[in-house]
Amino acid sequence: MKVVVCQGEAIGGEPSREELISLWREEIGKIPQVDEIVFRNGFNYDEVDDIAGDNDAMIGVWIKDNAYDDAFFDRHPKLKYIATTAHGFGKIDRAAAARHGVTFTNTVYGDVTIAQFAMALLMDICHDIRLQDIAYREAADNHITVNMGRGLRVKSRQIELYEKTMGILGLGSIGLWTAKMAAGFGMKVIAYSRHKKEGEEYNFIEQVSLDELLNRSDVISIHCPSTDETVGMINSETISKMKDGVIIINTARGNIIVEDDLVAALKSKKVYAAGLDVVCNEPISERIPLMDCPNAVITPHIAWAPLEARYRTVRLASQNLKNWAAGSPTSVIS
Repeated sequence: MKVVVCQGEAIGGEPSREELISLWREEIGKIPQVDEIVFRNGFNYDEVDDIAGDNDAMIGVWIKDNAYDDAFFDRHPKLKYIATTAHGFGKIDRAAAARHGVTFTNTVYGDVTIAQFAMALLMDICHDIRLQDIAYREAADNHITVNMGRGLRVKSRQIELYEKTMGILGLGSIGLWTAKMAAGFGMKVIAYSRHKKEGEEYNFIEQVSLDELLNRSDVISIHCPSTDETVGMINSETISKMKDGVIIINTARGNIIVEDDLVAALKSKKVYAAGLDVVCNEPISERIPLMDCPNAVITPHIAWAPLEARYRTVRLASQNLKNWAAGSPTSVIS
């Protein structure tokens, strides 16, 4: 079996591409069915036919809506396995995949990582620790004693999460980890998913309707995929159902929120603050209206970036390939 792996430079430069390739070789090299591994420097849809080539398996690709069809599979008859090294993916032509015997998988590497980042965005909103640090240093530099006066000692509103309600929108693996972390802060956790989740691991979460989640939550953390049903889900109508002063966190996809409606809600203070690791039309190349809202914390889609998660991605994707080769595929996109 010949496998092509698309591995670009890691975000932030850590770990290096060379280190990741070394780990890919080590992990995939354990799979007895693999005869050859080929590496590409990242993935580009314009080069997808060249990347697929005469390979049996293709790892590290993006899966956008209906990108792989009968014509593509006809051009690459050996290709039977396509894996994205991301959680998210677009629509798949399942009928075409079935006709050609092709399996698609994703890689759920960052549930803990992304949940941690969601909570980090929330912590920044609740405490703005860097602002406090800068103000303290500046006061010391200017020989000003920081006393009980709020103007010097506390530079932003401090918010306690204990006994407040966290609403999780989308109770997949990332949503579940965010719920666990919120519960660790003593928050009441409620959640809405398209399908009710069953199992003991969900017992501490109250699963409710979307309207009830909107009405009751002090914080809403978005963890649902971008689908026809969820695009634009957070809009002026749904925001109007939320508590005054709600906090919104989004580490999922930017298009789940109608950005103009969120801007209006941030400016009116209907929404106290938003922590966003994703925005619409990424990657952006110019300033967007959300950036004119001082109560919006915006980061450039980096929740998935820790070094530990990069290594975990390689290990999990390799294990998924091994399981597929052995006839027991895991993490199948169905």
